[in-house]
Amino acid sequence: MTFPIFVDPSYQDPRSNENEADFEWDPNPADFPILAYVMDKLPTISQTLSNAAAEAFDIENPAPPAPKPHFELTERMPHLKKPELISAMRRAVTEIAQTRSVLQTIGPRPNHEVVDAARYKIAEIEAHSSRNSEELNKDYRKYKAVIALDEMHEAYGKMLTAAEKRLERLYEAAVAGVDPVVDDGPQTTEVKEEDAMTEEVVGILKEAESGKGIEMVDLAGRKLRSMPLAFWRLKSLIVLNMSCNRLEAIPGAVGELENLEELNLASNFLSTLPDSICLLSKLRGLNVSKNNITALPDSITNCRSLEDVDVSYNKLTYLPTNIGFELVHIKRLSIQMNKIRSLPTSIGWMKSLRYLDAHFNELQGLPASIGRLSGLEVLILNSNFSDMKELPETISQLINLKELDLSNNQIRCLPATFGHLLNLSKLNLDQNPLEIPPKQVVSLGVDVVKVYMNQRLADMVRADEERRMREAEEQVQEANILTRSTSWLKNMSGSVTDYLGSLGKSDADRYIHNEY
Repeated sequence: MTFPIFVDPSYQDPRSNENEADFEWDPNPADFPILAYVMDKLPTISQTLSNAAAEAFDIENPAPPAPKPHFELTERMPHLKKPELISAMRRAVTEIAQTRSVLQTIGPRPNHEVVDAARYKIAEIEAHSSRNSEELNKDYRKYKAVIALDEMHEAYGKMLTAAEKRLERLYEAAVAGVDPVVDDGPQTTEVKEEDAMTEEVVGILKEAESGKGIEMVDLAGRKLRSMPLAFWRLKSLIVLNMSCNRLEAIPGAVGELENLEELNLASNFLSTLPDSICLLSKLRGLNVSKNNITALPDSITNCRSLEDVDVSYNKLTYLPTNIGFELVHIKRLSIQMNKIRSLPTSIGWMKSLRYLDAHFNELQGLPASIGRLSGLEVLILNSNFSDMKELPETISQLINLKELDLSNNQIRCLPATFGHLLNLSKLNLDQNPLEIPPKQVVSLGVDVVKVYMNQRLADMVRADEERRMREAEEQVQEANILTRSTSWLKNMSGSVTDYLGSLGKSDADRYIHNEY
């Protein structure tokens, strides 16, 4: 399949300065163990070096090959040693290999800021009645190319998930002694059946049909793969718990649960949430933790009644740009165990936020707007490892902060005003290359740390004042010297003028003057 991609020479992905190895072309063994194993067994196709790469390549001293991730799967899955099974699996992932080659040629996925900007520009251009300008059409194609590239990477991610499941079914067939058959269908070893509705679900629907308003349904741990559409139209529902099932998708009909206040979809196999979730205007609690969600829909910002959001243990790389501007009533936000690299500036406008857990991400820092969260009491930022190197000075404005976990990062120096966190009673700074404050100070507890930082700040302020006083004195001295110099020059000028004036009149002049 050919993809019409228009590349603008002026376009540069914000991550283009990063090592290309950072982009995961190959499936991650942690997420797709069988697929990664099979892909590793595929023959590699040599690629033509680019001009820059060719110049950097030294044939006599080639760079050592990049180490491949080691994962030994055959100990747990011994049937992978069977040549016929591996052969069938290779055929099953042919499309994955082809798509990977296409993406490697086209380039890495643009980040969400670039994609959002491209969508905005497209909407702006389309708003014009005509696009007769060649320059305008060129820009339009450029932004469309960015969107197309993002969608291709999104589709590739879904292909990886589907391929892993297909390989799992092939392996199950091999274990059962059935010849592995490559099939594009959803199942290969068992008869395709509709998910049977449990008696419990049937009873709920019958009860609803009788006219009785059902406000709470708990179907956690029922191994459900799907639910009938009629279930998603129980308008009286207030609390719905569908956690610990096998749901792979939530239909758009969920938006019809107009009175829903609590929705628990934790521990399923969801990769996305429907845009119609924005219709749940009364939703206060949302738990979609422990799924495979890669991005939250922007429409979630319309759920303005939300107070508790748990999206932990997913595959998020960012949060919606305007999430903080719209969801101002959130009190508890759990985003730990994702791959988030930065928090949006808007998070500083979550004026009701009391609890924020962002540990085990890839955060490179915090936005300065974090200081606006004056009601924040708990902030957990541990285990962002080499990415988290510093904190903004504005963190000292979190006047109600009681607990702060910064362990397992690369922080060397706390902000100078850190001691202003008067209510801070629990602080974890373990596993950081701290220089300020020294580790011996940290070992004495949070109160000693605050005293140390306040004393250090006072010393800095005093040193700054002394420096400014010295500079002021030097300026005064310079001004005095200048004044004295000016006065001396004036006196000298007067003396010279008088002297020159006296020289101007000779005896001959006086004689001539008397004669006439």
